[in-house]
Parts: sequence; structure tokens; C-alpha cells
Amino acid sequence: MHAVCRRITGNDADAADAAQEAMIAVVRGLARFDGRSAFGTWVYRIATNASLDELRRRRRRPQLAGRDRDHEYMPEPIDPDSELRIDHLADRFQLDAALADLPEDFRLPVVLRDVADLDYAEIAEALNVPIGTVKSRIARGRAQVAATILRGSGNQHPNADRPTTGNPT
Repeated sequence: MHAVCRRITGNDADAADAAQEAMIAVVRGLARFDGRSAFGTWVYRIATNASLDELRRRRRRPQLAGRDRDHEYMPEPIDPDSELRIDHLADRFQLDAALADLPEDFRLPVVLRDVADLDYAEIAEALNVPIGTVKSRIARGRAQVAATILRGSGNQHPNADRPTTGNPT
């Protein structure tokens, strides 16, 4: 649940708040769970809603001057596997930044599929959209994440500079 909240909110502090609110909502709403959907789908929908609520609260909070969300992360202590850890953290930060740049309509289904491992039907039910919409949003969201990561790494897609119509120059 925290991983889903983390990917939706974009930082640990907001994710912790959202996950806590989601857990409270799950416990309080347990008696109302009617079994029409899988328990996991129901819980992830609550976590998604709590994360969206946290994002709305964040927008209303005043921001401190000079505060940069992207630099809130602290690297883990050095250990014998530090190079691997640093590479892993760099990849994770890059992925987190790419996900944070996604519009909400794409970020939610991508996170629910790739982080929460829900199937398309569960995501469709959780987001209250048709399965085709879920598939399309996941495909478009993944494509945007990949493009963002490629741009950030300095790599270009081999066809990125090719014209799609008209005469080649």
C-alpha cells in the first residue's frame, strides 16, 4: 500500500500520510466491504483515493521558498554493495521523477498495474473506467515514462528525428 501511495504522491512524507489515512479508512470501512470486488482492489482504491486527497491537500499547503521536492531523498549508508545500491537508487529516482511527471490519468493505472500488480479488470473497477481505457492509459503512460527516461539519460529513440509525413530533408 505504501508503494502505491509513494508512486502516486511522489514523496515519502506524503506517501506515509496517505498510507496511514488509507489504513484507517480500511479498518473503519471493513464492515462495509461487500465482496463485490476483490479485497485487494478495494484496498488499493482506498489507497489511491487517500493519495489523491493528499495531493489535493499538498496543493493547498504553502510551499517554503527554495524547497525542492526532487532533492528530499537521502542516499543509503555506504556498504560493500554501495555501487549497486547507488545505481539502483539512481534508477529509482529517475523512475519516480518520470512517474511524477505523468498526468494523473496515466500515473494511477500505471502504478496500480506495475507497482500494485493489479490486473486490468481490477484497475478498471478501482478507477471506475472501462478496461479498454485502462489498457490505453497504461500503454500511453508507460510510453511517456520511457520517453522521459530516455531524454534524461541522453539517449534518443532511433526514430525520434525521422519525419512522419512529408518529404525527408
